[in-house]
Amino acid sequence: MATFSLPGWSGNPRFLDAIEKNGEIRTLPANHVLLREGDRIRSIPIVKKGSIKVSRHDEEGREILLYYIRPGESCVMSFLAGSCQGRSSVEATTEEETEIIFVSLSSAGEWIREFPEWSEFIFKLYQQRFEELLGVINAIAFQKMDERLIAYLEKKQELRQNSEINITHEQIAQELGTSRVVVSRLLKQLEQNGKVKLGRNRLRLLS
Repeated sequence: MATFSLPGWSGNPRFLDAIEKNGEIRTLPANHVLLREGDRIRSIPIVKKGSIKVSRHDEEGREILLYYIRPGESCVMSFLAGSCQGRSSVEATTEEETEIIFVSLSSAGEWIREFPEWSEFIFKLYQQRFEELLGVINAIAFQKMDERLIAYLEKKQELRQNSEINITHEQIAQELGTSRVVVSRLLKQLEQNGKVKLGRNRLRLLS
């Protein structure tokens, strides 16, 4: 019986068995780059434990965080690009030590015909990622940077299930697509307002 699970999964156990039997399980350290923009897609990652950060970069190297891939989820962009024999339009990096099942493109294609659950899983992920990307666009277009910063920290806290976040001001600035000076100033303001407690290369989000 498969030890792998999907969020809310209660369907055909043969599907989970197929994932484990046909996938390659690897444990990768934090900050490991799985995929760079322009890379050829060779497999589909499904996260068992940990998380993956998906982002984009501009020509000057500035980064913008798009979304996270959590346990039981996959990268729908990898699936779509891989099915068309295309190249990646995003960069994927492990947020922490992460256990991943890598599924071949051929297996993923066969499952579309064999398991309706797989198609449903992919379409649900597509809808979820689309909504998350709309949220990113909305934040950039309409939210102030301090609001984006708070939302970013809350997401980090939820992802790691820990109110203390080990991260530098430079890393925050890169993922939000702004400068370190701006992040440091806003964090100082948030600390003065009793919303965060700052430490060396870490911070705690206060309730």
